[in-house]
Amino acid sequence: MIIDSHCHLDFPSIYDNLDVVINRAKKLNVNYLLTICTTLESFKKIEKIINKYDNIYGTFGIHPHETQNHKSIDVECITKIVRKNKKIIGIGETGLDFYYNHSDKEIQKKSFLDHIEAASKLNLPVVVHSRNAENTTYEIIKSEAQNSKVKFLIHCFTGSTDFAKKLIELNCYISLSGIITFKNSLELVETVKNIPVENMLVETDAPYLAPTPYRGKPNEPSYIVHTINKLSEIKKVSKDLIISYTTSNFKKLFAIK
Repeated sequence: MIIDSHCHLDFPSIYDNLDVVINRAKKLNVNYLLTICTTLESFKKIEKIINKYDNIYGTFGIHPHETQNHKSIDVECITKIVRKNKKIIGIGETGLDFYYNHSDKEIQKKSFLDHIEAASKLNLPVVVHSRNAENTTYEIIKSEAQNSKVKFLIHCFTGSTDFAKKLIELNCYISLSGIITFKNSLELVETVKNIPVENMLVETDAPYLAPTPYRGKPNEPSYIVHTINKLSEIKKVSKDLIISYTTSNFKKLFAIK
């Protein structure tokens, strides 16, 4: 059984054709999906999805790009929303994006910290987005990990080997996407060689980041098999072993059976 640990099923290219997309995934043994929240508006669709499909879980969070327009989403608000639905099993996607800076850096930091505090209260893991913000992301995670038992998942990892090493030392999980199949991802491939399978999850980030041979097209959960194949090649282990570890790691992190 394969689990797509990060996809956006509320996006129109998937949502408008969801039954077909889910069936294609199931045919390739992709049996469980985690659909990730980015805004209050996206959460409305996510609730509909997870209430309809037994094999789909959700998260609640505000993407760093969107924090400027969601200043009212604080610790109390997050905890109140999440407690209403038992199929919300994670907090995020939250974090820092200093590449685009669609939202002020300080607002992003405050939102990130609010999400972490809410996760601590709810005993749920945090799904972290980090782009061009390695040092600040690490310092926040390091500080918060010392003060609580919150677990962190760094989604769609494209960072440095040093960043990966420091995250692993903090017992973080690292999720890998179709980016590892891209021809120009040579540095990332070298980094992945040093990430223990005990810390790995896999994701599509659908509809974004379709792996080779679908690059440039809308992504979907069934395409995760190409990421698994590439991970097997990089780590020089069987595909079954990659599937076994990434599935087990997901279940352990998100506390599902």
